[in-house]
Amino acid sequence: MGNKITAVKTRPYADQKPGTSGLRKRVTVFQQNQHYAENFIQSIISVIEPAERQAATLVVGGDGRFFMKEAIQLIVQIAAANGVNHLVIGQNGIMSTPAVSCVIRKMKAVGGIILTASHNPGGPNGDFGIKYNISSGGPAPEGLTNKIFEISKNLQEFHICPELKVDISKIGKQTFEVDSFKPLIVEIVDSVEAYAEMLRGIFDFAALKELLSGANHINVRLDAMHGVVGPYVKKIVCEELGSPADSAVNCVPQEDFGGHHPDPNLTYAADLVNAMKGGKYDFGAAFDGDGDRNMVLGKHGFFVNPSDSVAAIAANITSIPYFQKTGVKGLARSMPTSGALDNVAKALQMQLYETPTGWKFFGNLMDAGKLSLCGEESFGTGSDHIREKDGLWAVLAWLSILATRKQSVEEIMKDHWQKFGRNFFTRYDYEEVDSDAANKMIKDLETTMFEPSFIGKKLTSGDKSYEVAVADNFAYTDPVDGSVSKNQGLRIIFSDGSRIIFRLSGTGSAGATIRLYIDSYEKDPKKIYQDPQVMLAPLVDIALKVSELQEKTGRTGPTVIT
Repeated sequence: MGNKITAVKTRPYADQKPGTSGLRKRVTVFQQNQHYAENFIQSIISVIEPAERQAATLVVGGDGRFFMKEAIQLIVQIAAANGVNHLVIGQNGIMSTPAVSCVIRKMKAVGGIILTASHNPGGPNGDFGIKYNISSGGPAPEGLTNKIFEISKNLQEFHICPELKVDISKIGKQTFEVDSFKPLIVEIVDSVEAYAEMLRGIFDFAALKELLSGANHINVRLDAMHGVVGPYVKKIVCEELGSPADSAVNCVPQEDFGGHHPDPNLTYAADLVNAMKGGKYDFGAAFDGDGDRNMVLGKHGFFVNPSDSVAAIAANITSIPYFQKTGVKGLARSMPTSGALDNVAKALQMQLYETPTGWKFFGNLMDAGKLSLCGEESFGTGSDHIREKDGLWAVLAWLSILATRKQSVEEIMKDHWQKFGRNFFTRYDYEEVDSDAANKMIKDLETTMFEPSFIGKKLTSGDKSYEVAVADNFAYTDPVDGSVSKNQGLRIIFSDGSRIIFRLSGTGSAGATIRLYIDSYEKDPKKIYQDPQVMLAPLVDIALKVSELQEKTGRTGPTVIT
């Protein structure tokens, strides 16, 4: 007897529009709204053509957060009832976002479902997310997420095999008979192995092993922040590359990330920052909940901002064997990311692309063979080895540079600024602002910026004066498919190249997040080592004045500064 398929009547929800990073809501929304998760999972599987499903492989993994295991059982039961032939699931449900991308590509899967809310807090009062990736391994493009949304808005029933239960703790294949379909094969895999095998083909593991455990080894501290990267760091960096077991901390994934906010920045990874300040460690890194973001620190807590990080990797790209083989097809950064990468691209005569925020834009360029290395100021760095940003890859890239150059992180960055100049950069995040107030502030600012007299206007703070050269709402025409993405962020660009950018972010689960980005280029060798916050204070002041952010939102200061 096969597992019975039941058609369950449901009512559609109007709020299941997936963003760049899938559908993110408070855990309570998934738990308390009847069939909320089932509806969305059915909507995802419905975009796979019924005829394709009987031959389709779907990869499933998550970051270990609260509600993940329940969601995996629902995915298995709904996939079975919709005729999906083969599911590949990480052991205990654990699989980092970069690893899911890697496994989708390796297995030639139709796609994958990732259960994560990335760097948002977890636990019963935290956030949960469901994200669909396509056969390239990258996030579903807008056309597809819109299709999922349309299905969700009209859904009247979902199909499920309610009796079907899978043991996700045991590696191996389990087969389930399903009424009217071929049997369902559920394959539980080692979450780390396929990803580790891929990294061995990218980096010189012998050189990294020498760096981490040879006679003159460096001391590292890697903080997994109780997210998904823990098992990967333990297995690859400690066991395989020989870094001492105690150099990796918070490596057991927890449903609430140990009560912390799993976002690798100076505010939320304060434990790592403090540990680095003591001088015991030469290199430090932290990762987010699902493993696609990273923060890099040098000795004594020397901070490498993510815009500089991708620029430094680009400038030292021949330290990584993968790029010696493939060459460099192009570089790219998201629009709010500082111009540090542009300086490298210009000096090394490489093609540079400026895209909206969201990894799918990079993925398009990679699939077309136009892009090798890219990064975002929001602590995401990656290359065309997969179609997601990749935290552990970025850390191994940095360690490869240290192994080649035999210098400290600080020396490498200071040399870099001497050679290319320095982009002073900061980001202010105002989280959970009242949505109406945030939208009105952006709208009013756009009106001000679009007045004809605004171009050429001098904006002043103290003794510093900046002349407005460009004022626009960033729009991007994709060079691959010609699609146009409008309203990607308000930009005020000054005649000296300095920039003020305002964006509303879509990655939070409550209210609105206003992000303010400040970027200013300096090539005077006497000024390049100054404190970024001091250097950028006049531009921050101008940004707050021109936007009237504090008056219009009631916020006296940002939640996070990076």
